[in-house]
Amino acid sequence: MADLTVGKKAPDFTVVDDQGKEISLKELKGKKVVLYFYPKDDTPGCTKEACAFRDGIAQIKKKGAVVLGVSADSIDSHGKFKKKFDLNFPLLSDPDKKLIQDYGVWKEKSMYGKKYMGIERTTVIIDEQGKVAQLFPKVKVDGHFDEVMEAL
Repeated sequence: MADLTVGKKAPDFTVVDDQGKEISLKELKGKKVVLYFYPKDDTPGCTKEACAFRDGIAQIKKKGAVVLGVSADSIDSHGKFKKKFDLNFPLLSDPDKKLIQDYGVWKEKSMYGKKYMGIERTTVIIDEQGKVAQLFPKVKVDGHFDEVMEAL
């Protein structure tokens, strides 16, 4: 499990996006990256979070940043989710959970008293040099976009 610390180098990754195109952290050097991990495509909280980033993409780009959403859902699932909500940024597919585990967001969760493993909603802002600039663990969707904008 990753020990993400502000100021340390972010774990590198190469994964495919909703178009099947490879995206790697190395390619994004020189840009700020808003890497947000979410549990599942097309669920209420994840949809609300994705739509907030969609609606604010111009503001994010003005800050020299890109947004990447990450879940363990398939490329196909991401494609449908993206199309349904007209999302204007890549969704990264990590079905083997390597990236998810490298960033330490695969956690034991509990719902209705049942314990299970899942993605803890987390946002990591990576600076132009590939270092962790800001961490938002256990994200609450309401107001999160504003927190991210402040951090950028």
